[in-house]
Amino acid sequence: MPTEPDFAGARHVFRFAPSPNGRLHLGHALSALLNADLAKASGGRLLLRLEDIDTARCTPALVETMLEDLAWLGIPFEAPVRLQSRHMGDYERALEALRGAGLVYPAFGTRGETRRIASLFQEREGRPWPRDPDGALLYPGLDKDLAPAERERRIASGEPHAWRLDMAAALGRVSEPLAFEEWGQGAPVPVPAEPSLWGDVVLARADTPTSYHLAVTLDDALQGVTDVVRGADLLPSTSVHRLLQALLGLPVPRYRHHRLILADDGLKLSKSRGDTALAELRVAGRSPADIRRMVGLSGHGEEP
Repeated sequence: MPTEPDFAGARHVFRFAPSPNGRLHLGHALSALLNADLAKASGGRLLLRLEDIDTARCTPALVETMLEDLAWLGIPFEAPVRLQSRHMGDYERALEALRGAGLVYPAFGTRGETRRIASLFQEREGRPWPRDPDGALLYPGLDKDLAPAERERRIASGEPHAWRLDMAAALGRVSEPLAFEEWGQGAPVPVPAEPSLWGDVVLARADTPTSYHLAVTLDDALQGVTDVVRGADLLPSTSVHRLLQALLGLPVPRYRHHRLILADDGLKLSKSRGDTALAELRVAGRSPADIRRMVGLSGHGEEP
């Protein structure tokens, strides 16, 4: 029989943090409702954060639609809602701290150049170039050792670039093996963090002072989030977040990565494909109680 998680100690703070770049679907509903159930069971708080750093895709209209869907589900989020686009200064300061510590560098290479290097490597070595947990080719880091003057000249000229974490240098600053606790039903399970699998991840771009990894890690700390409950597809990213927490001196929340809702083809639901959008289900006459049954929530914080 599943047991309720142990909520002893200080008041717990949960958050639901979708990106308003499309319509919410059943997968989002599972995450939002599970966070709400766990917050209620613990007597804790529930925050809503909209991760809208991609201002080209995250429009005000989509924000409004998302808020309407969540209000219809009846989830009691605290006000105000945090919009990442209004807090770019927070991310800029964190990036500057990492830059000052010599842990990030401007990367000018393109995806095409990375593919070309990977192809040459495979021809020469007879094995594929390594990929990160999302399947992307690891950045080769050829510009990691550029002289400071050359970096400044290329940046000043307006050359497109990203700010990447120097993974080797970052891991060299960590004195102990990194790990985090994965919570579910019952006792927590210690999970070793493996940030090196991601290589030199992007933390910001020339036109955007943050990336998902940096923004989500910093926001959880700034908002006092104690429990991060999100989909299993984000479990590998936790290794990067754990490293950033260590580098920036941030607290480490508890983690719980729940099952995904899959489409009929076995793939995870996607906003871009319009899979089982809540707005469409609402128009079709479904109720919030129907949604709870459709995502398989059997009780407060329990997943069958």
